[in-house]
Amino acid sequence: MPVEAVVFDVGRVLYQWQLSHLFDRIVEDEERRARLLRDVVTEEWHFQHDRGRPIAEMVPERIEQFPEFEQEIRAYATRFNETIPGPVPGSLELVERLDARGVPLFAITNFGADFWAGFRPTAPVFDRFRDIVVSGEERLAKPDPAIFHLARERFGHDAGAMLFIDDNAANIATASALGWQVHHFDAAPQLEADLAARGLI
Repeated sequence: MPVEAVVFDVGRVLYQWQLSHLFDRIVEDEERRARLLRDVVTEEWHFQHDRGRPIAEMVPERIEQFPEFEQEIRAYATRFNETIPGPVPGSLELVERLDARGVPLFAITNFGADFWAGFRPTAPVFDRFRDIVVSGEERLAKPDPAIFHLARERFGHDAGAMLFIDDNAANIATASALGWQVHHFDAAPQLEADLAARGLI
């Protein structure tokens, strides 16, 4: 089936993301920084916000658990944009090329509502997107099939007519099982080749 629309993930497909990018700057002691990232401000804990839990609940609870890391936990909450070093090389250019060809663009992102509100204004590339499903706003997160069903309804295209691009194998597996066309993202050159082969760019 021809691709009618392209649906991007955001983190690690369009924009880099790593918690250590913030804490490398503010925690000098390597052992403390390692423990912080291993036990305290972890991706697993962060995922609660992606699923819809407010930062205002998460932060006091975590500080109570790890009072010696209060400063770092509060920095995570107030300086989240510093965990995003910048765009994934080459990806935003592909978005621009697809948009120039008139390809409808959408996104499904696991992103906390509070953090998305702070990040979205810094990224004008999203002005090119017709709709973006944000997990924290919907209280649904990939790879739950429910977020893909919601996106299909919102985007207005059959699942089989949309190409879903994500770096996470579990998300790709769910989308594929639901009938979406998929690209398991590794780097922009491989995505560029796939888009070209599909006649999209």
